[in-house]
Amino acid sequence: MGLFRRRRGSGAEAPDRRQAAAAAAHLSEFAQSRKGVEAYIEPVTTLSGTTVVFVADTGEWTRRRVADPAAARALARKLGIPVYEAALMGYPKRMREWTRRQAGEGS
Repeated sequence: MGLFRRRRGSGAEAPDRRQAAAAAAHLSEFAQSRKGVEAYIEPVTTLSGTTVVFVADTGEWTRRRVADPAAARALARKLGIPVYEAALMGYPKRMREWTRRQAGEGS
């Protein structure tokens, strides 16, 4: 039955070139179309690998998988935005408030 076998293609491997390019394009568009964007590098997990969250000054945010923390830092540097380690800094209050407002609108 194979209940305890590892699944192939789990989410932890680094994105391929096409996925990495799509993530970089999305994050770049987000950063360039909003004010006060900051990057938060999230710790590696077994399910998702390394991810980065971009948060605008309104609290709006987006998350994408990246190859590694160095790739996230390089993209943030290229875009001229500050970058933080989410595990050390936590997430900004405005992000949590924006998420709460969005959840309230869906109810």
